[in-house]
Amino acid sequence: MIVADCCRANWLAPCAVVGVLLTTAAPVARAGDAAREWLQRMNQALATRNYDGTFFHLSDGRVETMRIVHRVLGGRVTERLMSLDGSGREFVRNGDALTCYLPDLHTVLVEPRQEHAPFLGSLPQFADDVSGFYRIESQGEAHVLGHAAQKIVVTPKDQYRFGYRLWLDENTAMPLKTQLCDSRGQVIEQILFARLDMPDSIPDSDLAPGVHTQGMRWVRQGPARDSASPALSAYRASELPPGFHLTISGAQTLGGANVPAAHLVYSDGLATVSVFVEAQAPPRQEGGADGKPSPPAEPPMEGLARVGSGFAFSTVIQGHQVTAVGEVPAQTVETIAHSVRSFSSGDLPPH
Repeated sequence: MIVADCCRANWLAPCAVVGVLLTTAAPVARAGDAAREWLQRMNQALATRNYDGTFFHLSDGRVETMRIVHRVLGGRVTERLMSLDGSGREFVRNGDALTCYLPDLHTVLVEPRQEHAPFLGSLPQFADDVSGFYRIESQGEAHVLGHAAQKIVVTPKDQYRFGYRLWLDENTAMPLKTQLCDSRGQVIEQILFARLDMPDSIPDSDLAPGVHTQGMRWVRQGPARDSASPALSAYRASELPPGFHLTISGAQTLGGANVPAAHLVYSDGLATVSVFVEAQAPPRQEGGADGKPSPPAEPPMEGLARVGSGFAFSTVIQGHQVTAVGEVPAQTVETIAHSVRSFSSGDLPPH
């Protein structure tokens, strides 16, 4: 089970940048530049400001009320994201450590947080080479929560990625409302703030988890390593959707596993897909030391699963468990997972 990526809260993303347009379309180019400036301001505000807000998270026909608290003090970031109804889950980030309190699963997951983006901006920063795959535009002023806002729209050019609509506060550039959309413009997920404060200071008590952990199972995720075993390090995706390329190749210890899994990250400059390759457990022996039958081995994971607003796809390739997960359409994770295979050291694809 790929616990980390399935439990992480990735509800809002920074957006892509419009490419170079024809010189005859200078007004549109300037509009694209303005939209990019708004997104840069949003990213800066999310990362560096104190804020405390309550928002509604709408996804798959369900509505959940959430609270986000973000504090920057002495250069150290502490965050708390909690469900005010429903699952009762909480996520607390303190520096480089992330603790996920999952009372509905009777589990606490502790893992290193490699990326330093805030909870409300946890997808990669937009890159300069994404104009071939996304269109970005500013659609002028709107009003949210009684505040003047700028509406920014990012539209995918194919079926392999999602688009975004964002309403950014005119004064602070904080996102007041966001929508994640498919390639047809249909809303998949929405966040709407009911309250958003930006205090000068936030007390420690507002960042302390409120979940009672007595009797809960603790799972400590190992830190990422430079490399997996030679056999696992030889795996790569042989075919990728347009624009995606390898950005990270390393290893990650998953849950209570003794052997790290290969961890590959593919990105188009905005959307990101994580791929995990794990060696399958050997078959269990017929009987244990006491002569009693051993429990049957767990079957490998196979098939598609919904993970938040994205998807995970698992399959078995060359005797290894392969899982691709990301906030992308199902077709994207399936395409990448199905193409993973082992290469000889001299034939590893560079991207």
